Amino acid sequence: MLSKLDDYPIHQTAEPILHTASSDRFHYDRFWYNAHARDGSFYFGVGMCRYPNLGILDCSLSLAIDGQQYAFHGSCRAPDEPTDLNVGPFSLQILEAMGRHRVVITANETGIECDLLFTPRTACIEEGRQTLRNSRHLVMDATRLDQFGFWSGWIRFDGRELQVDGATTFGLKDRSWGIRPVGEAYTGGAPLAEYQAIHFNWMPIHWEDECSLAGWFEDDKGHQWHTDQAFLPHYPSVEEIPGTNDPAARIWQGRVGHKLEMIPGTRRASAAVVTMHDKSGESLEVTLEPILVHRMKGLGYQHPEWGHGKWHGELAIAGESWKDSDLDPLALENLHVQQIVRATAGDKVGHGVLEQLHIGPSTALGFDDWFDGAE
Repeated sequence: MLSKLDDYPIHQTAEPILHTASSDRFHYDRFWYNAHARDGSFYFGVGMCRYPNLGILDCSLSLAIDGQQYAFHGSCRAPDEPTDLNVGPFSLQILEAMGRHRVVITANETGIECDLLFTPRTACIEEGRQTLRNSRHLVMDATRLDQFGFWSGWIRFDGRELQVDGATTFGLKDRSWGIRPVGEAYTGGAPLAEYQAIHFNWMPIHWEDECSLAGWFEDDKGHQWHTDQAFLPHYPSVEEIPGTNDPAARIWQGRVGHKLEMIPGTRRASAAVVTMHDKSGESLEVTLEPILVHRMKGLGYQHPEWGHGKWHGELAIAGESWKDSDLDPLALENLHVQQIVRATAGDKVGHGVLEQLHIGPSTALGFDDWFDGAE
């Protein structure tokens, strides 16, 4: 079956674009965005993903403010046209490729609406390919791009309206695609002999003169099997941003040093020092002060009902909210977080997030079991 994209010279196989090269049921193609106020007063995230081999398109918007979190969820049968990015009242509009994106949620039964514009301030950066296997099969094989920018517009929720100031609301666009566990887990076959611990941290920071990114995956012994480190210059307008590759971007390669102080009884940092290292010997030490927490289940991650790639019928939407202090911080669905952070590096001050997902034991972090909290 043909789609609009087939009119472009982008084919990787003899099949039309609609047909994936992989028949793996966990194939996915995701849009993901975050936003956070300079003063740490609110955070929102947006997600949309197409699962071509599951025939599902789902989306979400989640807002953390005043100790409360609000979430919109939507899911539908994936349209045959892959450029159709609409789920009921939710619409994602790509105004320019690697440029401005717009997210709209029209009036609906959840009471959550928005009209939000993402305007980039940097070029896109490609993260390294992330590949993880267990003893039997491929668990993850994904490519990701990141682009820093600002958000403007508004969000309506709970009878209130939040104005999003484009000068003081920092954000990031994250596109990833490939294979990752989504939808229902595989069933049948012999049980795996063991499961893999996963410890993931991701630190995008907006500085006054540039943006930086550090991310790392560790196993239970503290071995970093994947890292990303990059620095990207700002540009005063969308028109001045280089196309797909910025010659002024700096990519570092090396271990990411970290000291995370955990809140007792949780797997979430109360403070952190992260040291970026390059193989050249250059390094940058960043001190982080967490300000506000956002639970990633609001965007479907580990959500017991609205998890990624689950079938809800031809079209379904839902809204929910919760008070963060009422949650069990060690429940699986609550482990994955992004915290707004204030960052300092010498006399430099930045604003960003620290994403954390810690499942399983870790000698580096002091976890002995799968879901124990810090002492």
